[in-house]
Amino acid sequence: MSHTVIDLIRHGEPIGGRMIRGNGCDHPLSETGWAQMRAAVVATTGEEPPWQQVVSSPMARCRAFAVELAGRLDLPLAVEPELREIGMGAWEGRRPSEVAATEPEAFHAFRADPAAHRPPGGEALAAFRERIARAYERQLSHWPGRHLLIVCHAGVTRAVLGHVLGAADAAWYRIGIDYAGVSRIRHGRHGAAIEYVNARHVRA
Repeated sequence: MSHTVIDLIRHGEPIGGRMIRGNGCDHPLSETGWAQMRAAVVATTGEEPPWQQVVSSPMARCRAFAVELAGRLDLPLAVEPELREIGMGAWEGRRPSEVAATEPEAFHAFRADPAAHRPPGGEALAAFRERIARAYERQLSHWPGRHLLIVCHAGVTRAVLGHVLGAADAAWYRIGIDYAGVSRIRHGRHGAAIEYVNARHVRA
């Protein structure tokens, strides 16, 4: 049985720096963000690329890099609408420090139990996990035996890892994923194995 290998890479830093961005707030990558993304894949660009397919979130902070990389490496690109980031409701586009100062009780409750206490109008964590699991399983069925690069978000990466591990929602939501952090999952004869999480660059 041929293995299916999935590399997940979070987008780099967007213009505006760190803030709460879900699927209702989208900014293009900053110069720093572009540099972070290129550095994460630099070891693959001067030789035969390891991937046969690039898949991207539809959001600009992911899609622009995916388009550039796929074009540079002459790889097919698919945009998967369901891989958009989790919705963060009324907190979209705000700094965490601002929300903590103006809505301390709600922010503390969210940090203590992100599954039970979502931002006002935010997407339910269980619904998000189900959406991402559905999109992820669709990629596995479409590209069996292939090596894919999925350009996505911190929340999407966490949800995929949680899905593979069968972890409780509040548990996977606490995984830290850096800008341009890379994670790899290998699907083989005995199921899925997470090979690494949040690496600084794609590893062989």
